[in-house]
Amino acid sequence: MSRLFSSASMGQVSLKNRIIVPPMCQYSAENGMPTPWHTAHYMNLALSGAALVIVEASAVTPTGRITYKDLGLWNNQQMTAMKHMVSDIKQFSDARLGIQIAHAGRKASCDLPWLGNKSLKATDTNVWQTVAPSALAFGDNQIPCELTVEQIIEIKQQFVDAAKRAEHAGFDVIEIHAAHGYLLHEFLSPASNKRQDEYGGNFENRSRLLINVFHEIRDAIDPNIAVGVRISATDWIENGWDIPESIELAELLEDLGCDYIHVSSGGLSSKQQIPLSPNYQVPLAQAIHENSMMPVIAVGLITEPLQAEAIIATHQADFVAIGRGMLFDPRWPWRAACELNEQIEVAPQYLRCAPHQFKNLFK
Repeated sequence: MSRLFSSASMGQVSLKNRIIVPPMCQYSAENGMPTPWHTAHYMNLALSGAALVIVEASAVTPTGRITYKDLGLWNNQQMTAMKHMVSDIKQFSDARLGIQIAHAGRKASCDLPWLGNKSLKATDTNVWQTVAPSALAFGDNQIPCELTVEQIIEIKQQFVDAAKRAEHAGFDVIEIHAAHGYLLHEFLSPASNKRQDEYGGNFENRSRLLINVFHEIRDAIDPNIAVGVRISATDWIENGWDIPESIELAELLEDLGCDYIHVSSGGLSSKQQIPLSPNYQVPLAQAIHENSMMPVIAVGLITEPLQAEAIIATHQADFVAIGRGMLFDPRWPWRAACELNEQIEVAPQYLRCAPHQFKNLFK
């Protein structure tokens, strides 16, 4: 039997297989509100056969958006729109739905990727002042304002409020974004956090905001909803956040009741040197998996079914996230089932498309 298609759980959330669609920004919202694009996009992914689809990074405050077209969960109007979208999708799919909540920190206020993805200038439309742990810019981006302690506490509450809205919207999973150089990651890394107060300096202080955000969200949210964290396990630079600190962080989160950890890397520094190749981030996930009982998601250039199967079968991770590969091939799990000779449930409207030699696998 395929391990990739075996069932598993994240906390109290049961998943029919080990295939996850990770959050991938669509930059198609209006004032943080989902549009018909989002309903069509996530419906398509929910019909893919993946066990869990995580909706893209949704900002906890308008100034926490990467771009002016990001999704948001900073008000109840957005929550209601999300609730309608979730309800529509769940009518036709048994996939679990998650959402990632985020603050972009010093990497906020950028243009859309297909318009250059550059940091907006003071004279541009839709620009706003960015914030960060310290007044250090990301590459050529605008210099952020250093957050006061009062502002940090306010942002912590914005994360908690967004998580409550995610619960009311009907999501099964909530993922806290602490990766890819965004605000919570900026606090974690000594390369971007030069504070001298209780939020900077040693590991305990740099991890304080994320730990407090997680702890307060976990306390505020129904225990039947899984709450996890996405991290960058290394900054890929000298004197940055690294794997030993990621392992230590995972242990702390596990003790607090974290339901899973989603292991990515990089994004903090424009000087990063990433050795891109298939499975390049899997050893990072494996290092955390070997030091934790918490479910671990591996992600990054996992593109082939046998590759994904091997990651699960050799206990390098508990789940695999297929991102860009799923955008290119939205029925990737169907292909995986055929290659691994496993049955997969598909929407009855699509049963007729099963290739003749694989009809016994489609149900």
